[in-house]
Amino acid sequence: MAYLTVNFFSDSLRREVTFNALLPIDGSNKLDFASQQPLKSLYLLNGFTGSHNDWISYTRIRKLSDQHNIAVFMPAGENHFYVDHEAREEYYGQFVGEELVEFTRQCFPISTSREHTFIGGLSMGGYGAIRNGLKYNTRFAGIIALSAALIPYKIANASPDFTHNSMRQPYFQSVFGDLTKLLGSDKDPEALIKQLAAAGKQLPHMYLSCGTEDFLYDVNLRYHQFLLSEAIEHTYKEKPGDHTWEFWDEGIEDALNWISALPSTKE
Repeated sequence: MAYLTVNFFSDSLRREVTFNALLPIDGSNKLDFASQQPLKSLYLLNGFTGSHNDWISYTRIRKLSDQHNIAVFMPAGENHFYVDHEAREEYYGQFVGEELVEFTRQCFPISTSREHTFIGGLSMGGYGAIRNGLKYNTRFAGIIALSAALIPYKIANASPDFTHNSMRQPYFQSVFGDLTKLLGSDKDPEALIKQLAAAGKQLPHMYLSCGTEDFLYDVNLRYHQFLLSEAIEHTYKEKPGDHTWEFWDEGIEDALNWISALPSTKE
């Protein structure tokens, strides 16, 4: 196993960025890229107030990466929900959906096949995984969303005095733009599904999980019910649990088992 921290200049964000990378390597402990079979890859996103170190610090992702022989790349979302903000010229969606994928494919021995490329995350990162996994559906074969912060359900058309989980309406407007135009936009996970389905596009496989005591349980259940109503094939799991690392540590293990069982991911 190789664990790297990488800095590079992002054109999407117009500054230097940092991400962590986990690369399973063979028993010789040598990064002999030329002789290795290209690895599957997972772009794993952190939650609100978190950083690119969270998954390494609080879960068994290093062990699981090695066990499942999958490269894992962990960028930072910086409380921007992994969406693009044209006015600030900060394109977080483009960064995780296009630029980071292309950069890592150039640098590391990972597969360039859609069938071997996945995006996932928790809370804010779970929303980011759904939004960008759907928006960049030609790149990602699967989406993992743990306790996803599907807050378009909560903040669309919010009044100026609106508050959700200690965050106020001006913050949400600074991230998502005009909240009266949020529904139906490319930041609306329901609209993205409907647009792809109407166009006959291939949808990524989806794995959704949330604890029944989580403050985001209602929006996760609502999205699951929406997917059922649209006849969208997906995996949804709920069980007792809160918005905790214990839940996400178990969740990412289950999700990687799910990836390994997908017929399209077989080597």
